[in-house]
Amino acid sequence: MCYQCFWPKDLCWCPSIVPMAPRTKFVLLMHPKEYKKIKVGTGRLTHLSLLNSEIHVGTSFDDNTTVQKLIADPKYLPVLLFPGTEALNLSEKQLKQSDLGDRQLLVFILDATWILAKKMLTATKSLHSLRQIMFTPSTPSRYVIKKQPNALCLSTIEVAHELLLALESSGIDTYERPEQLLELFDRMQQYQIKRLLDPRRNGYRLWATERHKVQPPVANPAELP
Repeated sequence: MCYQCFWPKDLCWCPSIVPMAPRTKFVLLMHPKEYKKIKVGTGRLTHLSLLNSEIHVGTSFDDNTTVQKLIADPKYLPVLLFPGTEALNLSEKQLKQSDLGDRQLLVFILDATWILAKKMLTATKSLHSLRQIMFTPSTPSRYVIKKQPNALCLSTIEVAHELLLALESSGIDTYERPEQLLELFDRMQQYQIKRLLDPRRNGYRLWATERHKVQPPVANPAELP
């Protein structure tokens, strides 16, 4: 096991990732259930792709010393990525570079399902005072191995991609390699689809169908890798 990307060493993603260095600091607040998703876990791939990022695991972060120091640090403008009527829409340039002053933008992202993310927000009172931001997705979710609640529910890696696009459009940040995150996401899914097609991997087929409601297609042995 590679303990950076949490994939088997012979399938390690790390050599193919060129970390980007955005001006914005990203902090992924990851639910424990996401942390255990070894075969999906797009939050880890996001973290590995962004040098200025951190992952903290939990269901509430009011007692997390590191998270609380980040919120209180005057060099940052901490914001929470969470849609709502009060959220500033980055796609509509409602947050500008001038709003930051001499501070660095710090974005907290709740890495969890929609239901669990709302529970995490309810349980973490210190996040309630943060300005909320959002964006309008440029495309529906690109997930093909997992059924999303609706087309605009995105994986964490898609969220990071769309957020960086919006930040660059607003003049707040630059997005060095906009193709990398989506390429990683696509490769991860294509790998799982190939495993799902392989009739020799019954355990994998069972995991995929039960965990992600994927109906296994009829395998053509000639098409297997």
